[in-house]
Amino acid sequence: MEGGKKMKVMNMVDALNSALDIKLGEDRNIIIYGEDVGVEGGVFRVTEGLQKKYGEERVFDSPLAESGIVGTAVGMAAAGLKPIVEMQFSGFAYVAFNQLISHVARLHNRSRGRYKMSMVIRMPYGGGINALEHHSESMEAFYAHIPGLKVVIPSTPHDAKGLLIAAIESDDPVVFMEPKRIYRAIKQDVSEEKFSIPIGKAKVISSGKDITVVTYGAMLRESQRAMVLAKDAGISVELIDLRTIYPIDKDTIIQSVKKTGRIIIVAEEPRSFGVAAEISAIASEDTFLYLESPPKRVTGFDTIVPLARGEHHYLLTPEKIFYEIEKTVKY
Repeated sequence: MEGGKKMKVMNMVDALNSALDIKLGEDRNIIIYGEDVGVEGGVFRVTEGLQKKYGEERVFDSPLAESGIVGTAVGMAAAGLKPIVEMQFSGFAYVAFNQLISHVARLHNRSRGRYKMSMVIRMPYGGGINALEHHSESMEAFYAHIPGLKVVIPSTPHDAKGLLIAAIESDDPVVFMEPKRIYRAIKQDVSEEKFSIPIGKAKVISSGKDITVVTYGAMLRESQRAMVLAKDAGISVELIDLRTIYPIDKDTIIQSVKKTGRIIIVAEEPRSFGVAAEISAIASEDTFLYLESPPKRVTGFDTIVPLARGEHHYLLTPEKIFYEIEKTVKY
């Protein structure tokens, strides 16, 4: 028990399943569907047991057709249902882009508020499991660039549950990207009861005075490991978990950089035109007179994610992150 709440050790899969279970139990308008989410409980078992508990009319398998999955969700949302759909891997969501951009993101605006597009589009993303190219990409900037969509990426089991509940309760469409590399890699105490975490609010993981590190998703864990190296080198790091890609929490970033005077952004995505580039621009525009060194992006590369044998050349390591931290502090 913590603060009167019943706690349970969960990984991210458990926490997401708990959030879906709670909301399905609360609201009969919520339905879940996607490829293999019913009988099998999803390729990563996030929806395991939900069909058995809530029935085939509310948790069911769809055809192998991502555009159809999102397109039918548009109709359901317009009719007042709350669809939660799963893209089996984020790399296969591209065929649904027409539905996302042309309808999901703008039907509420286009109808002058008559039709809400309240839905959640879940998708496992990112590398680190030795999968193929379309199974390992980190393309969150695609979705953050579309006006009308919210984009959320949790970094811990606790945040995964709280943010998913907030996403389901949002009146806006939310792209909820789950870093599959840490689906089962992190365990922590998570309340079995309902709680939510506000979308659009970053979290300061640890306070520091020499440099700000902004990150999210699976890169939080790598950045925390880099912080240990930085501490041994006498460098005090302020670490921020973004939690939400859009709307981005500019205030927390700006306040931190004004304090430390330096910032690096750690992200798994390709380098150019990405989330890290956006945060770098925020730091340049809003904290320019406070900066003691140029903002630095520490990201993946502008190339297709390598196949399994070469994936380790693409992914960031704590040593690489620490190298950039030390270099920026000594600038």
